[in-house]
Amino acid sequence: MSAPATPSSSSSSSPSSASPSSRPAVTEREARQVAEDARQRDWRRPSFAKELFLGRFRLDLIHPHPLPDDEASRRGEAFLAQLRDFCETRIDGAAIERDARIPDDVITGLKELGAFGMKIDTRYGGLGLTQVYYNKALALVGSANPAIGALLSAHQSIGVPQPLKMFGTQEQKDAFLPRCARTDISAFLLTEPDVGSDPARLATTAVPDGDDYVLDGVKLWTTNGVVADLLVVMARVPRSEGHKGGITAFVVESAAEGVTVEHRNAFMGLRGLENGVTRLHRVRVPAAHRIGPEGAGLKIALTTLNTGRLSLPAMCVGAGKWCLKIAREWSAAREQWGKPVALHEAVGAKISFIAATTFALEAVLDLSSQMADEDRNDIRIEAALAKLYGSEMAWLMADELVQIRGGRGFETAASLAARGERAVPAEQVLRDLRINRIFEGSTEIMHLLIAREAVDAHLSVAGDLIDPEKSLSDKARAGARAGAFYAGWLPKLIAGPGQLPTSYGDFKHEVDLSPHLRYVERTARRLARSTFYAMSRWQGRMETRQGFLGRIVDIGAELFAMSAACVRAELLRSRGEHGREAYQLADAFCRQARLRVEELFGRLWSNTDGLDRTVVKGVLSGTYEWLEHGIVDPSGDGPWIADATPGASTRTNVHRPIR
Repeated sequence: MSAPATPSSSSSSSPSSASPSSRPAVTEREARQVAEDARQRDWRRPSFAKELFLGRFRLDLIHPHPLPDDEASRRGEAFLAQLRDFCETRIDGAAIERDARIPDDVITGLKELGAFGMKIDTRYGGLGLTQVYYNKALALVGSANPAIGALLSAHQSIGVPQPLKMFGTQEQKDAFLPRCARTDISAFLLTEPDVGSDPARLATTAVPDGDDYVLDGVKLWTTNGVVADLLVVMARVPRSEGHKGGITAFVVESAAEGVTVEHRNAFMGLRGLENGVTRLHRVRVPAAHRIGPEGAGLKIALTTLNTGRLSLPAMCVGAGKWCLKIAREWSAAREQWGKPVALHEAVGAKISFIAATTFALEAVLDLSSQMADEDRNDIRIEAALAKLYGSEMAWLMADELVQIRGGRGFETAASLAARGERAVPAEQVLRDLRINRIFEGSTEIMHLLIAREAVDAHLSVAGDLIDPEKSLSDKARAGARAGAFYAGWLPKLIAGPGQLPTSYGDFKHEVDLSPHLRYVERTARRLARSTFYAMSRWQGRMETRQGFLGRIVDIGAELFAMSAACVRAELLRSRGEHGREAYQLADAFCRQARLRVEELFGRLWSNTDGLDRTVVKGVLSGTYEWLEHGIVDPSGDGPWIADATPGASTRTNVHRPIR
């Protein structure tokens, strides 16, 4: 597809003549093109998940399960032991929840421990941990308090260290990475009051002025922004002579003149989160602090997130483990009608779901993380699936725990303690986990992002056929390419190893997992056929069928999780580490997942998507406004979206550097 012209912007190189208050006027097609241009389009390495969506079950890409080397494991385990001691002796999660703040001495202690440099190379003063052990550390510290997990994750997964590691110059690495490893906290500034997952409308500007850029704009939901020393800021450089322009990434000192943290946000969960609103007014940033070339900002952000997204499922795994522990202990102690509640089927089914799902989430996380460490597979889809699946399933597990606990699940830990019972923060975990379905790409956006990658092969060969702007000759050439591709691809979707009862026999032991892998193979082909049928039916309108695409992605996520669970079970069996029990958990998970998959397939073609669109139009037009009568609205006054007009700040700077 051809790229449309980029939105016009000031061509002046003088900061005084720029008009940062004029938000770019962007059409739907232009917005989509900006996102498309930021995609990493090439596939230079194999991808298990990409092949899965194409109907090819490449078990050889994940089995035998990859493992870290002995030295990486030794260093990782040594740090985990130190971190566990710190969590048990220095972190008071109840106090953080009560005071809505992580104590400075806790943050200082984490700096001294090296926790802010877990992913930074040892040559810059970091610990140089692998992705596997970084995620284990986040799961551990996040179980002590999720806000601390978010603090460390935002600093290292999307803050200054990761973009510089991947795209920074040697001078930038030498200047900033030692600071990030031990003393400085970093934050990532992309979102604006009127810009979320549609960065084409980004209004913050960076106007070239000699050897500097001058930044103006307002950034919202800046995780770590309240306490950060260094910021990664995404801003739009106007196109001008000698400047390509476009959304560009910069490292900005938070103490620079013109940087003001105007507000510390408060949320339903993660009460210790240092998340704020940051205003940039005529902030001078040296050109040497630009990360990558002009216009590469979104590509840098998306590439950083390919592995950065794994931090959220890491903390979801930690939450799942805690939910299982509490469910086990409580359900054995609490009796109803003459026996522990765990032995009542209605409660037992919930415990089984929590146990099996926790096993599968850890399998997905460890597999994806180890593949990231080995760097021989492209894991952009695997990491996105891990984030999507982990955040959704962790929320369900926490909700089930609250239900198992009953009234005590709804009661706060402080109230439980005050009346003499164990202070179990079940309701807090539910609140804390809720943001993960929004953080770093909402579930809805993740569905679209993964779906775009899943149909990439189809668009590569047939995209011009459904592009209304392409000429007849372009469409003819695309038709020829598509014919050749589908002539070779479609026949392979008819039969495969999943139809042979002897396939995957090395997964057949006291518990037999081979039927589940045969199911994955057959279902991957079924999924690919369904995608092809949908593209044939809707063609260019496919991208508007978000309900259908979301279900396609959810099926793929279940198949990926099933595969990871089986491979992990076999790894544990082969190493003599709870192999029999691991096989039982994998079997339970796969059986549960298969039921969800079949339901999703049924909803691909039998659903209320069309009726839902009709109802939505009626809601927006006021047709059903009568249904809202009979209530009072407790909302306060004010605009739906705060004014983000650039200019000097009129508020007190609440920036709170920790030293």
